Amino acid sequence: MIIAGEYSFNGGLEYVKKHKSKLLDEVYGVIESVDASRCKTKTSKEKTMPGRKLFNPRALNVAFKSEFSELGWKNCKVPCEYPREFYRPDYKPQALSKGAFRDMDFVKDKLGVEVQFGKYAFMVYNVCAKMTIFKNLAHIDAGIEIVPVKKFADQMSTGVSYFEQFVWDLKTRGVSNIDIPVLIVGIDTSERLKYSQPKGKSSRKGVRETEQEYLL
Repeated sequence: MIIAGEYSFNGGLEYVKKHKSKLLDEVYGVIESVDASRCKTKTSKEKTMPGRKLFNPRALNVAFKSEFSELGWKNCKVPCEYPREFYRPDYKPQALSKGAFRDMDFVKDKLGVEVQFGKYAFMVYNVCAKMTIFKNLAHIDAGIEIVPVKKFADQMSTGVSYFEQFVWDLKTRGVSNIDIPVLIVGIDTSERLKYSQPKGKSSRKGVRETEQEYLL
């Protein structure tokens, strides 16, 4: 896969480059290592594109998990103790199910990574809520959100959000005093980006080159 775009939310790119540069190189390497062609396995049943072969978000998530796990990145899960003291005195609540939790896809040395091929609300929640929560719980200092660009999202089921839309809203919303540094990374599969690095060289110093071109 290729990195098509990056947006530095609240100084995310600058922070990660300065404090987590080796981990940033690992994230770049994972993206480049994922073979998206193996994940184009879903046959559409939607009226607007019946029978069309689409990228399967579940398969993509499995591919990313495999690559990150090999480098020692771990899923981070925290239990939730939901408060009960805010009900009105005359309200009788039902018992809450036990075992509630929040989790972050991958964490290593206090850098959190979320890979999101879902609806827009999940992207917003990850960056504007979950990453702040995990920072407050001392699990991360900064985050990276990996999302598809529109060209890639158009090759999935309808409803998948995309980099361009997400970045516009973050820019228009602005930064709150509780937001943490987050790098938003937009990824694609269908074209090769030319970088200044010679062929065959690893792209671990911020100048990246895809090792393979996928014409899907």
